[in-house]
Parts: sequence; structure tokens; C-alpha cells
Amino acid sequence: EDAEWRGLGTIPGSGVGIRKPYARFDARARFPQVWERLTPPPPSPCRCGEVLRGVRRPVECPLFAKGCTPAQPLGPCMVSTEGACAAAYRYER
Repeated sequence: EDAEWRGLGTIPGSGVGIRKPYARFDARARFPQVWERLTPPPPSPCRCGEVLRGVRRPVECPLFAKGCTPAQPLGPCMVSTEGACAAAYRYER
């Protein structure tokens, strides 16, 4: 099945699902009213998706070292010490 990936968009065939023997554990099927109410997060000025794809350098993100720092990360690229933005924050500033 297709899956929506944060920062990358929808990638065909990249998702996983519950197999038939385990269908009774599928929260989407058991609680459709809850699933329908879930909404995607609002758009963010974080450019982590572009950084991950190599389209933009971390320092080109409008939040880099301003609102987004390792102490106050706003995106996944700054959260981990191995993240592209966290490494750039530490070594390129």
C-alpha cells in the first residue's frame, strides 16, 4: 500500500499493513471513527524533507539556528545528533 512520509510525500508501495490473520488488531478497522478524525499536522516552515532529499542545505532552512536548535528542535533532522541539521549546527555554523 502507499504511505505518506513526513517531508517526502506519498511513496507508492512503501507502506505496511496488517495481514489477514492479525486483522483483529488493526486499529484503523476497529476504530474508524477515531481514524477519520485524525488530521495531518499543519504545514511547517521546517525544510527537513528538502534537506533529506538533498535539495536544500541545512543552513538554507529559515528556522536553522534561529527557532530550531538541538536544544529546541522543530524537525526530525535536528532531533538526533546524527541528523543533518544537528551536524551542520555543530560543525558548520
